[in-house]
Parts: sequence; C-alpha cells; structure tokens
Amino acid sequence: MDVLHTVADLTAWRERAGSGCVGLVPTMGNLHDGHRALLDAAVAQCDWAVASIFVNPLQFGPQEDLAAYPRTPAADYEVLAEAGMDAVFAPSVEQMYPHGGESATRIRVDGLSDILCGAQRLGHFEGVATVVAKLFHLVRPHYAYFGEKDYQQLIIIRRLVSDLCMDVNVVGVPTVRETDRLALSSRNRYLQPAQRHVAPGLAAALQVCIDRLRAGERNFTTLEHIGMQRLRVAGFTPEYFAVRDADLAAPHERTREFRVLAAAVLGKARLIDNMGLTVSG
Repeated sequence: MDVLHTVADLTAWRERAGSGCVGLVPTMGNLHDGHRALLDAAVAQCDWAVASIFVNPLQFGPQEDLAAYPRTPAADYEVLAEAGMDAVFAPSVEQMYPHGGESATRIRVDGLSDILCGAQRLGHFEGVATVVAKLFHLVRPHYAYFGEKDYQQLIIIRRLVSDLCMDVNVVGVPTVRETDRLALSSRNRYLQPAQRHVAPGLAAALQVCIDRLRAGERNFTTLEHIGMQRLRVAGFTPEYFAVRDADLAAPHERTREFRVLAAAVLGKARLIDNMGLTVSG
C-alpha cells in the first residue's frame, strides 16, 4: 500500500492508476468496522482503491475540540492494508489548505446544510463539502463511498456532485451495527459502561417510529414528539428526532420513501443514527 502525504505524491499515484476504475473512501481516521465496510466496497468494485485520512479543521465548530479528536495512524494503516487498499492519502493541514484554513475558499450546499445536524453544528457541512470537493478534484475517483449512518452528509455530497456537475458516483453503504443495534461510531468510545447499556435506545426509538410508519401512521409531528420523549425517558439529551423523505424534505401523505433521523447526547458522546423505510404505492 502506498502512503501518500503530499498533493504531489497523490498526483503521481493517480497518474499511475491511469484509466483504471478508481474508488475513494474519505475518512478522518480512527477506523472501525463501519469504515471497513466502505473499504471492502471500494476494493470489490474498483481497480484501484484509495482512502484519505485527514482530520479536517474546517468542519469543527468553536465548541468542538479539534485537538482531542482521536488520531491512530499506525492502526489505521494496518486496517487499510488488511482491506487491500492500494493507497492512503494522509496530508497535513498545510497540504490541504496552503493559504490557511481561515482564508480557504469554501463550498456551501444551501438548504441542506442548516437543518438537523447542521442546525446544531454551524459551519460543519460547509467544511465537509469543501474538503470532499478538494479530494474529488485531486483523486478524480469514479466512485466515492460514504456510510449511511451519516445520512445528511451523504445527501449533501450527492447534491454537491449534482450541482457542480462532477463525474463521481457517490455510493451509500448501509450502517454497520453492534449486535444490540448500536451504530458503529468513533464517538462510541466516549461512552461509560452504564451509558453503553443505554446507547442502543437510540436505534430502538428509530425502530418504533419506522414500525408505526409501516403500519400507516402519518401524523409526523406526533411521531417526532414520541421519539423525543422516548429518548428523554431513556436518559438521552435529544437534539432532534425527525421524520423526512429520502431527500430530507418534509414528508406528506403520498411519500413512499421515508428516512427517520435522530441525534442525542449521552454523557460525553454525541450520537447520531437513522433508518429508512420504503412503502408500496
């Protein structure tokens, strides 16, 4: 596996890949089995598979500790090599933002960036869109892989690609869960043992809502209220519980593809999760 630290290194690697199908898995490192599903998809589908590891300062808010984000490069390289990745691009901040992050040109996906998680983490998705656009420009992948656990991010990246006419196929990979249905996340490491016991309640609340939608319930405000209450009773501090359509717009009686999303704080961990449902016409 080639380890690339500079834009020049990446450019040379991409030239060697030539016309072969290239798959990109953008990450911030601290890899777990959820990331492994993305890596496996890229390796299976593409001639050349590259992952990026970059803790992007532009997507951290003023109340979020960029310095505390876990960085485990040696362990991450091991995971990537075992998965069969051909290369990893692990640049410095100076490589990605040569004129400084504060003065960097930024990309904003209007309409989708300020709702749900965007309302709680102002500027976060602007940072995500900016760094992903840069990675797409540098790697020129045919396919890029993102987890459905970060569903809002997935939808924003798809809109970014559409709006900017990028020739990239954005692939959503299903959420990987523990046996008790807790979605895998780097943030799970912040859970104390007692909180870890409570954490699956987030997925359970989403499942109750999905089951009621499947049964024909269409009072979305009531479903959201019930979801928030379930989370509070379980011991979470919920930020939102939302019923949307597949594109994150407000649903209506004729909606056939639903996505139920929630974010909640448990101790020091901010957990997010979502589930989808397609009903027959």
